[in-house]
Amino acid sequence: MKKLAITAVTAAAVLVTAAVAAPASAAPAPPISISQSTLATGLFSPLSLAVDSGGVSYVTQNFIGVLTRVNPDKTTSTVASAPGEEISAVSTRNGTVYYAQLAQDHSNAFLMSVTGQGAPVQVADLWAHENTTNPDASNTYGFVGLPQSCLDQFDPASPIGPPVYTGIVDTHPYASVATAAGVYVADAGANAILRVGYDGSVTTTAVLPPTAPTTVTAAIATEFGFPACSVGSSYRFEGVPTDVEVGPDGWLYVTSLPGGPEDASLGMRGSVVKVNPSTGQLRTVATGFVGSTDLAVSQQTGAIFVTELFGGPRGTGQVSVVLPWGGKPVAALPVTSPATIELVGTSIYVTRDAFVPDEMGAPQPIGKLTKVTVSSPLLKKYLG
Repeated sequence: MKKLAITAVTAAAVLVTAAVAAPASAAPAPPISISQSTLATGLFSPLSLAVDSGGVSYVTQNFIGVLTRVNPDKTTSTVASAPGEEISAVSTRNGTVYYAQLAQDHSNAFLMSVTGQGAPVQVADLWAHENTTNPDASNTYGFVGLPQSCLDQFDPASPIGPPVYTGIVDTHPYASVATAAGVYVADAGANAILRVGYDGSVTTTAVLPPTAPTTVTAAIATEFGFPACSVGSSYRFEGVPTDVEVGPDGWLYVTSLPGGPEDASLGMRGSVVKVNPSTGQLRTVATGFVGSTDLAVSQQTGAIFVTELFGGPRGTGQVSVVLPWGGKPVAALPVTSPATIELVGTSIYVTRDAFVPDEMGAPQPIGKLTKVTVSSPLLKKYLG
């Protein structure tokens, strides 16, 4: 049962002068002042972002299949366009921009590249890798240890899928990071981190495991149409990677969604894990996020900034800070519907209002790319 996070958001606040909010159990942190500059407006589903060392931003408008370049002087241009398809998973290295282009129904997916004013070229066929290897086929999702007599009571035609299932063939490249070793892709369909070599080869670096079991309450059973016999049992959702970045320790840092309701209705179940790119070993870095769709890691301090699409007291979004030695967020900046974030020096680039539906539930072209300059010694400490 996978419901990727981009399903519903209510708009409320915007990123303004804010205070670092410490957890309730900790002493309040001193307030900070931040200044912001809106670099681009009118973006439609800006869900992936890359910023080069010169401050040039590349932002995807996923649902309309557009990759946009945003210059520091706020001028924009179209880098790539694929009407009727989705463009996602942008990253940049040595003057080359990498991005994913895929069918809306996930029936194909390619990693593309474009350099300068040249035409985009295909780097690798991600769908072919998924179709051949299906990395998470070894994972079992759904109910744990439910008696067959109860399993037989499930509707086989239910839209939420079977009560117990293994990883299906599906690909949805959601984020990427370009490195000397290749382009690592967080594939939210495959539930895996892939490595794409510059020769076009595709291998699986790691597969995210199913989430920790969730106890099915009577309310959950009613909401999802589970039979009454399932109440009190355990359900394991899919672990869905939504971003991948390289940390100062050389490991890959990955945000993960719990593959089910992404709001706080079942708890704060989003997480950050890290992956050894050589061995595929996974370690949990931090937990307690709501709609964790992206992250940025300071190369100086190891501090992690996480966009929480449904985070904050009102569920309208926030950017949280995790210190490298902690396992929980220690600070939060209120941001409406933040989807993706990058760090360049002590500047934070973030897309906000990324998915705010209108009264009919349709997304709106109101996304913004904002550059935040930090004037607080506290937050500069986190940034390095």
